[in-house]
Amino acid sequence: MNERHEATAGKPDARYLLSELLDAKVILSDKKIGRLSDLVIVETGTFPVVKYLVVTRPFGNPSLLVPWELVNSIEPGRVVISIDAPKKYEADPAEDAILLRDHILDKKVLDTEDTEVEVVYDIRLVERNGRLFVTEVDTSRAARLRRFGIGPLARLFVATGDKETTKDSTISWKYVQPLPTHISSFKGNVKLTVLKETLADIHPVDLADIIEELDHDQRLAVFSSLETDQASDTLEEIEPNVQRDIIASLDIGKVVPLINIMTPGQAADVLSVIPHEDAGEILAALNPDNARKVRAIMEKQEEKVIHYTTQKILKFLPDTTVEYVQNDFPGHARGKDVVMYIYVVDGSDRLLGVVDLKELLRADDKAPLSAIMTENVITLNAGSTLKEASQEFERYSFRAMPVTDDDNRLIGVIPYRDVMNLTHQFLE
Repeated sequence: MNERHEATAGKPDARYLLSELLDAKVILSDKKIGRLSDLVIVETGTFPVVKYLVVTRPFGNPSLLVPWELVNSIEPGRVVISIDAPKKYEADPAEDAILLRDHILDKKVLDTEDTEVEVVYDIRLVERNGRLFVTEVDTSRAARLRRFGIGPLARLFVATGDKETTKDSTISWKYVQPLPTHISSFKGNVKLTVLKETLADIHPVDLADIIEELDHDQRLAVFSSLETDQASDTLEEIEPNVQRDIIASLDIGKVVPLINIMTPGQAADVLSVIPHEDAGEILAALNPDNARKVRAIMEKQEEKVIHYTTQKILKFLPDTTVEYVQNDFPGHARGKDVVMYIYVVDGSDRLLGVVDLKELLRADDKAPLSAIMTENVITLNAGSTLKEASQEFERYSFRAMPVTDDDNRLIGVIPYRDVMNLTHQFLE
């Protein structure tokens, strides 16, 4: 063990992404001698250990095979090694060597029945007590963006809280079956012992993502192998078009138990995406008390928002000054149902923009509302349903939403509480 490995023994784990290490500059005696092109692993237990670094060199010089023990430091973009003479390490990986980039990246992930599940876009590694282990394969959206060379976009999505990018989609290496001995001839896919033996370990949200990517026969095979509770939880998370596909392909005797153990609100959401006749058949077979609650929610979901709007709102013309609204805000707001937004309209009540109360308080006194309003307004229309409204509230986190007609005239505003509290009441 070299000095660095002695120094790292007992230290907190260091974590790396393969995508951040590949093509890093390799430094020897303060000089760049090449780039890290791959890592060679050895399967010695639950988690493989990195044995060698493959270093490609410029000008046609042979590649180097550097033992992990001779690595002084490793970090994204830079690897420092300590070898006495590069020529001694000129070599290609052995025929049976397992290379992470060449043999694992971009391989399809299969289950035990050779059903395609995902694609490996990145690999996670952990350095512990001076040894570098492979711990997980990464199939996430963020990993895919990094693999396509647009890592900054992935970081932007993460910074803005994009759920698809921040969602963890990794599979532990402990589920990976041993790879072929003669790996040089291995052109197949990464095979996992996961969808039969350890299916219960996968969160329903992740299972939903997996199932959505499969073709019709594959998704039915995977879904049919789930226990009832997990199948029900997973069905709730699946996209509506895939929900329709699955429910239409299953015998009603298999669908009813899945719906029966959902909350009435969740059941209503699932049944509302399938044909009315099919939903009616399922409802007729449900527990009578559940069926009554689900029907009530489905009927309520289809009610129009127009019946829930209020016209007791703050509404001003575009040339109204910030000072005018601020100076008598208590008077303007008295008796109003919605006071957190100021709606800017023209003389015909056409909606021009919206001003958040916080923006009003920060604005220059003499500025007209037209100068500080948000013009790109998300609206509902008179024909929108309560279900559609609840989906928009969940998506945008607004506290109220304007309702307009076909000419963009402001009909009224529907407060968050009037939709979401109503929905929550029915969910119980």
